[in-house]
Amino acid sequence: MSNENEANMAGRGPGGLRQFLQQISQMANSPWGSGPKDGDDGKKPGPRNPWVTPDPADQRRGQKPRGPSALDELLRKGRGGFGGGGSGGGGGFDFGESAKVWKWAILGLVVIVLGFSMIHVIPPEKEGVVTRLGSYSRTMGPGFKITLPAPIERVRTEDVRAIRTMAIGSPNATDENFVLTRDQSIVDLAYEVRWSVRSPELFFFQLANPEDTIREVAESAMRATVANFDLVQAIGPGRVEIEAQVQRRMQTLLDEYRAGVTIQGIAIRQADPPSQVDEAFKEVTAARQEREAAINLARAYQQQVLERARGDTSAFDQIYAQYELAPEVTRQRLYYETMETVLSNVDKTIVEARGVTPYLPLNEVQRRLKAPEAATKGGE
Repeated sequence: MSNENEANMAGRGPGGLRQFLQQISQMANSPWGSGPKDGDDGKKPGPRNPWVTPDPADQRRGQKPRGPSALDELLRKGRGGFGGGGSGGGGGFDFGESAKVWKWAILGLVVIVLGFSMIHVIPPEKEGVVTRLGSYSRTMGPGFKITLPAPIERVRTEDVRAIRTMAIGSPNATDENFVLTRDQSIVDLAYEVRWSVRSPELFFFQLANPEDTIREVAESAMRATVANFDLVQAIGPGRVEIEAQVQRRMQTLLDEYRAGVTIQGIAIRQADPPSQVDEAFKEVTAARQEREAAINLARAYQQQVLERARGDTSAFDQIYAQYELAPEVTRQRLYYETMETVLSNVDKTIVEARGVTPYLPLNEVQRRLKAPEAATKGGE
């Protein structure tokens, strides 16, 4: 069979090969076959094989030749896009028009990128530092701002209203921060530094590591300040004064460094002796408290005696002023008051009269007067 087909194909030439491929396509029900002709089995003709040219016999029977397939069109356009000619000697792709489109597209993209790099919206809590070719140019406030396009000018923003906290030392026993006091004692300090950015341009460009500088300045100022206080003051009543002095020292040093930073405050979280001598220190603290209590009592008694002496002095001054006005009357009144004070607790009363010294049993009269009062109190 194969020999006969080969003989037929060889005898027919190109036309016989075409018919043989069409038969194979129809037998395999391939989508590339030309399919049954109109009127053969009542079905519509199937898809045409794009690799097979139309049969001249079909054209003679009145069938219109089909146009090029979609694949042919795609290949033709592809060849034209690369400058090749289409089938039948068609013209190539117009490189002039394509270049113009690409130029306008690239130009538009560049304009968009530059536009985004020129427009900046700075939030109310921030300020923007503008650098021109890497050097500081100006500082912009909040709002809608426009600069030269990048990379000519760049903007770096910084929050100038935020209060930042830096912890130095720790309440944990494993992280001790020893500081020496004036009386050669050691105290373990843990404190916080609250600071904010005042000048973003100085904060960015003046110091290489601003936060490290702030930490070192805080430690230096704390050690210099605590060295002027005793241990008792450092762990007790002197904390407020230490915090105020450390804040002033830090601000002075940072202003000299032109750091662009404002110290908002210092808060001491812990001021204790080292853990190794904690028990002994508690005993010393208790003894000092007892001493302070005794000193306070002595000072209170001293104040009481002084006030009484001042009162006596004021009374004597008043009596002396009256004595200068009427010496005899004042002298007699002082005598009576003195005798009344001395004889107020004596049972006998002596009344002096000229020529006669009578005896008055005033004690008996007083005793009789007191007897009914005592009986009344006992009945109740």
